[in-house]
Amino acid sequence: MRFPDTATVAQLDLFDEVVDVRSGAEYAEDHVPGALNCPVLDDAERAEVGTLYKQVSPFAAKRVGAAIVARNIARHLDTAFAAKPKDWRPLVYCWRGGNRSAAMTHVLREIGWPAAQLAGGYKAYRREVVAQLGALPAHFRYVVVCGETGSAKSRLLEALAAAGAQVLDLEGLARHRGSVLGELPGDPQPPQKWFETLVWDRLRRFDREAPVFVEAESRKIGALQVPEGLIREMRGAPCVRLAAPAAERVRFLMREYGHFLADPARLVAKLAHLAPLHGREVVARWQTLAAACAWEPLVADLLENHYDPAYRRSTAKNFARFAEARVLALESLAPEAIARAAAELAGAPRARAAAA
Repeated sequence: MRFPDTATVAQLDLFDEVVDVRSGAEYAEDHVPGALNCPVLDDAERAEVGTLYKQVSPFAAKRVGAAIVARNIARHLDTAFAAKPKDWRPLVYCWRGGNRSAAMTHVLREIGWPAAQLAGGYKAYRREVVAQLGALPAHFRYVVVCGETGSAKSRLLEALAAAGAQVLDLEGLARHRGSVLGELPGDPQPPQKWFETLVWDRLRRFDREAPVFVEAESRKIGALQVPEGLIREMRGAPCVRLAAPAAERVRFLMREYGHFLADPARLVAKLAHLAPLHGREVVARWQTLAAACAWEPLVADLLENHYDPAYRRSTAKNFARFAEARVLALESLAPEAIARAAAELAGAPRARAAAA
């Protein structure tokens, strides 16, 4: 059977594996989820060939580039592809479906693998992701999880996923907790394009008949922008509000933000960013508490005078159905209590659907 030489973005899931032959830097910015990076030209080699093209001639660039590409493909055959079975069916792409992916696809097909080339390459893929992010969010029913800082919203989403519910964890995908203190130590945020790819990939795999649980977010999570189509759908969706005692929230935040407790100087520096909102005197009070490792009074003060008022203003303004939110009261934020709340919440939509 003769397989087609090219495929579209809509046919991604028909292949056993996707092979990205672009350079490491191109791959790091964004790629098809799960794609194997096997560059036919690495970043330095791309620069070398590009310089030859501009400063010498296209012929010289192609001659040198072909030799490098051949060597790299041979290396991938000896390593990444060495154990692939005879019926392995890869989809290969480069920047715009040009020479790099054509060379790899040709060699793989000559060997006997039914390889195909992604028509239009990464550029076509990226256009499709952007287009779908504009339309796809409207096909789902969302349940927005709201709650004051420290009410364990992210932990509830994790428990909901474990209970079998559909969860879109935007902060998890963005590698950020969404506040001025929200960065994760040693875990930088992804590039904007890769974040959008991750959101798209989650959405396209969801069942459109089941609800999608998502945390209430602003338009930005750290440095990353939430896709406009998604934020629009979230802001009109029904809400669930987590409520927990202030003392329990303080204890929870001290556990969650332990990296700051181990590095007070870093927290002192971060708190300086709040001066435009609260003035130097208030921020100096918080910095003094942080420097003295007075964690409980510091966290309680921050909740009362910064996070809680900001949360109330933002949520009431941005989520149209927040006033009618179902309240889920949690006296404890221990894992078992969160798991029970998730089981109750995950079962509620199914129960209502069965009753209907």
